[in-house]
Amino acid sequence: MARPAPAAVDSIALLGTGTIGASWATHFLARGLAVTAWDPAADADARLRAFIDAAWPTMERLGLADGADPAQVRVVGDPAKAVEGAVFVQENAPEDQALKRELYRRIDPALGADAVLASSSSGLLISTLQEGMRNGARFVVGHPFNPPHLIPLVEVVGGSGTDPEVVAWTLAFYNAHGKRAIRVEREVPGHIANRLQAALLREAFHLLLSGTASAADIDAAVAHGPGLRWAFMGPFLTMHLAGGEAGFRGALGHFGPGLESWWAERGTPRLDADTIDALSRAVDEMLHGHSIAALAAERDSRLLALLAALEGSRPPPEPA
Repeated sequence: MARPAPAAVDSIALLGTGTIGASWATHFLARGLAVTAWDPAADADARLRAFIDAAWPTMERLGLADGADPAQVRVVGDPAKAVEGAVFVQENAPEDQALKRELYRRIDPALGADAVLASSSSGLLISTLQEGMRNGARFVVGHPFNPPHLIPLVEVVGGSGTDPEVVAWTLAFYNAHGKRAIRVEREVPGHIANRLQAALLREAFHLLLSGTASAADIDAAVAHGPGLRWAFMGPFLTMHLAGGEAGFRGALGHFGPGLESWWAERGTPRLDADTIDALSRAVDEMLHGHSIAALAAERDSRLLALLAALEGSRPPPEPA
């Protein structure tokens, strides 16, 4: 069976139905696709359906594709059975290289000749995961941002053994089904967005541990400052506008020496037991007893409002 055009795919297989997998399932169902899922947990079916039911009103507010139906999901007891006949497989196993490779060995014989497998891995290299697999040339990373049913970003990267055409097809598939997929040109642990987050976390931890500011004020500095711009504009365009009529080059000429001096004395916290305890206490103090569930609900509500506000806005200009 020849692989169909990305927009023509009407069903997918999904491996792993934890937090990320269930969110992926919700997204694909809302886009009108049918989902065949597998997870080793005994209560996987009930948990997945509960997640979808809870998230569905939000998907209705965002807008459903024709044919979207939360009932178009089935859970099977064998990962090989889940991928049979699937054109596209979204894998969401825990971030454990050995575990993922064992899962791949189980499903590899059952994958169709044109099937594409995309791993939600947040940092592992697909070159290592695909090594020795019969169908490894059609394995890629398709890393979402949590929660995938709300946040559009997907990072796509092929490994050393991946067919370049598969990477192009996967990008087109995600973009045809409501995501904003970007190409990672070179494999690197953590891909793009997580590395950017890691750089910010490094300095945030340093500022807290050095007594510069509280956890609450550091979070506020991001959420009520640059975070507002980051909702629609990345660091390069932000710097370009900071230069006024002189643009990006002018901004670096003006701010460059300061940036270099800050980089030179950036913090280098080590995440030993004492440091983790100190950071955790600071976060606990900031939370004032708010539960994880309450915080997640507030996050999702604000994300929904933000997405609605940004809908229809003009995207950043493409490079000339």
